[in-house]
Amino acid sequence: MSEHETPLAAQEFPGGTTSDDPAISEATGPLSEAQAIEIAEEARAVTAEIATVVEGKPEVADLALLVLLAGGHLLVEDIPGVGKTMLAKSLAAALGATRHRIQFTPDLLPGDVTGASVFNQATSQFEFRPGAVFTQVLLADEINRASPKTQSALLEAMEERQVSVDGVTYPLEEPFMVVATANPVEMEGTYRLPEAQRDRFLAQTSMGYPVAGAEARMLAAQTGPVQGGAREVIDAVRARTTPQRIAAHVRATRRVHIAPGLLEYVVRLATATRSHQQVALGASPRAAVHLVRAAKARAALDGRPHTHPEDVRAVIGPVWRHRLHLTPQALSRGASTGEVLDQVLAATPLS
Repeated sequence: MSEHETPLAAQEFPGGTTSDDPAISEATGPLSEAQAIEIAEEARAVTAEIATVVEGKPEVADLALLVLLAGGHLLVEDIPGVGKTMLAKSLAAALGATRHRIQFTPDLLPGDVTGASVFNQATSQFEFRPGAVFTQVLLADEINRASPKTQSALLEAMEERQVSVDGVTYPLEEPFMVVATANPVEMEGTYRLPEAQRDRFLAQTSMGYPVAGAEARMLAAQTGPVQGGAREVIDAVRARTTPQRIAAHVRATRRVHIAPGLLEYVVRLATATRSHQQVALGASPRAAVHLVRAAKARAALDGRPHTHPEDVRAVIGPVWRHRLHLTPQALSRGASTGEVLDQVLAATPLS
């Protein structure tokens, strides 16, 4: 089933600018430093708002914003009750974006995700009824509980930002981001995500348990009184930007400069994973594209119009960790993809 939620009313935005601000206009040249700083300031306002309900996890909120600016999707794999769903909801609320939630179950059908053509007896014609994927932030809750057939219904939407039903293609809104959650512990009644599906997630992360102080603040916030008219604590999250501005920032992030030598460094890293003796399946060309986009987004979040080698090294873990497949021998020795990436980074020269 899907849960349709409406965006919060637009409130004050950083700087009081609008979607037609020249700083986020449809320019084609390199990103300026002023534009990069504007993106960074707006992102900090959004992450600060998320922190009002997701306590003690600034790095996860930062990664969610990085994935959004890179035009990607986020996979959050962790045990129940650590705030995965709250992260996705608070992100959408802080963006002022529409959000839909799909609770993935074994009996969920592809049409429940994408929509379907329904016969209208009044007009004697088939009409398309959009599914929950027609939104700006889609929370795919417990995605590994649906069948591979239903999981694959998201593939076109995630990669091409469109849905094809009965030979007709329907574009999705901008921005569009999937935040999928999965429980890696409880395996009964679940279906492992196929490799094509995992490769479409730009980054993967986990929430982990909060530190004691943050957990105490979370208990106080989520068990105390809510503001007038609110049903839950998430209703108090303020919109700190607009979807139109975020869509413009996503396009602007593509204009962050990256030197040709750094692109060659990314290629060498990808090649090193493919030839590593402990790796059965290395980083794909899509993984290399996602790494460059993530590095550009990290630079923009830091207020810089150009990337550094450290940007690549900082994001390679969450961007590639879920894509590498180790050999049975490596797994039997207890090796991890994180350790392999550390070895690849240490062994691959910058130039």
